[in-house]
Amino acid sequence: MAKQHKAYKFRLFPTKEQEFVIRKTFGCVRFVYNKMLAERKETYETLKENKEEWKKVKHPTPAKFKKEYEWLKEVDSLALANAQLNLDKAYKAFFKGNARFPRFKSKRHKQSYTTNVVNGNIQLLDGHIKLPKLKSLKMKQHRKIPLEYKIKSCTVSMSASGKYYISILTEYEKEIESKEIEKVVGLDFAMDGLFVDSEGEKANYPKFYRLMLEKLAKEQRKLSRKKKGSSNWNKQRIRVAKIQEKVANQRKNFLHYKSKALVSKFDAVVIEDLDMKGMAQALKFGKSVADNGWGMFTSFLQYKLKEQGKHLIKIDKWFPSTKTCSSCGKPQPMPMEVRIYTCSCGLNLDRDYNAARNIKKEGIRLLTTT
Repeated sequence: MAKQHKAYKFRLFPTKEQEFVIRKTFGCVRFVYNKMLAERKETYETLKENKEEWKKVKHPTPAKFKKEYEWLKEVDSLALANAQLNLDKAYKAFFKGNARFPRFKSKRHKQSYTTNVVNGNIQLLDGHIKLPKLKSLKMKQHRKIPLEYKIKSCTVSMSASGKYYISILTEYEKEIESKEIEKVVGLDFAMDGLFVDSEGEKANYPKFYRLMLEKLAKEQRKLSRKKKGSSNWNKQRIRVAKIQEKVANQRKNFLHYKSKALVSKFDAVVIEDLDMKGMAQALKFGKSVADNGWGMFTSFLQYKLKEQGKHLIKIDKWFPSTKTCSSCGKPQPMPMEVRIYTCSCGLNLDRDYNAARNIKKEGIRLLTTT
């Protein structure tokens, strides 16, 4: 039996005392992270020409700072230990060339901390969760976690509008059998509607950000006119944050719904391996790309398909899906402004539908060769 992992996110409702401890933990985790980074940075500047020597250096741990700063003992020690692990990961990613050099965390960073299960210190109760230093926290548990799922860690976070959440990482044993592929669908990314599939169906993404843009701009203008740091500025900041959160939640809900529908219907989903950041910059479609959340959608598809032993197939981003006729295979130029694909063989289709059919064919070809 293979070990699988699944996370559950719920809203928390801490008391004033618990809220104080949570915020204090956020601050301590940030403080320790920055302290450790400062010392490592100094060492790195000395040894950056010799990476092998750098790897042998014993770096400071949270325990070192607890002696100097007694108040660090007042928060969850595992949260501080995870700050060290996060810094280790950041440096490893940097040395592998997958990320930039680690940076200091400010109060504007996402406010969160992670703690681990040790000797039953984390327990699910009826509508509550027991956490280190916080005792019993009220929680809105909108779905059950199966009894056989073991809790591994919990991440407490605070949104920009001041709402508290907990992400519970669980581990369970399950052998996922690969499903026999019978039904395959190809998806072509559509800037305005998320995607068009190889059966001619459109996602019809509602453009939540665009719909809220006027209201958001109005509230942001009000914010810009207030004195930064004042009570009125903070109230207005929360109003802006709530609008942004609403848009993000609407988008997330829609993407979950669409990905679940595709996973229920098909055994394999074929998409292009697109560079969304590059596309947004090159084509100047930043807001459109950010609004429809294609990256989030594909990650939802991936884990939902994997859970059921199904497949997400990514084809090369340079594959000429738009320029190729899905009927006879003959290529032709297709400028952006041309929305209908017309071929000498008699094909007359919407360009995105034609591309989706080609993506599906290429995905089936890759499946048969592997």
